[in-house]
Amino acid sequence: MIDFRVLPHNSAVLAHAPLLRAAQLTLQYTQDHGSIPLTPSKAFKRVFVHWAAEHFDWPDMGYDELFSVNKVLNECDFLPLELLHFLLIELKLARHNKGQFKITKRGAAMLANPSQLLNTLVPFYIFNVDHSAYSRSGEQPFGTWDVWLNVLNVEAENAATELELYQVFYGPLSDEPMAWRATSALYSCVLRPLCWAGLLLEHKDQGSKRSDAVYLKTPLWAAWLQLDTDDIVEPAQRH
Repeated sequence: MIDFRVLPHNSAVLAHAPLLRAAQLTLQYTQDHGSIPLTPSKAFKRVFVHWAAEHFDWPDMGYDELFSVNKVLNECDFLPLELLHFLLIELKLARHNKGQFKITKRGAAMLANPSQLLNTLVPFYIFNVDHSAYSRSGEQPFGTWDVWLNVLNVEAENAATELELYQVFYGPLSDEPMAWRATSALYSCVLRPLCWAGLLLEHKDQGSKRSDAVYLKTPLWAAWLQLDTDDIVEPAQRH
């Protein structure tokens, strides 16, 4: 079972959620400027994409990293922004109107209430988005969020790699040539969404491969989530 606590609006743990921070910045920008101009295909125009790349401070996708491989940025070049655009429209926190992206009354109310915005935006992102669409292989790992979150509640208490977590869920990795697709699916559909949500922290040494990264729970995890395995984790924390 998964429950989400309602946190105080000024709780320090909210700062751990990249998706929440990006939503706040986008909605605030829209409110301050009246709207954000859209391309004919209803993507954000480059002027805002560049602004977002500079201000979102997205893990491993900062302004310099993005422009090291792109001369200019379109919305599709900055995946977190493309995703956020979809979420804000889908949740009716913003709308398209005559070539402009505009905040709604619901969006303005959520902007003034960060805890409510978190509880509206992030669970929808985790549970309702097809994360396999953003993976290299397009594959979906076997399992449910109830299982993944409750197991990670224990296993990510201490640093664990993608492979170590895969083996906890599914056993030894096959030695077949395409076995990487299985761990990649776990990363794309479970680990990365939880990092973007702010529940897991991905740490890797500079210059190392992504598969060498280790994952740890952030302070938001314990403060926000209520899980069946909490009674396993909490006694261990006291010792």
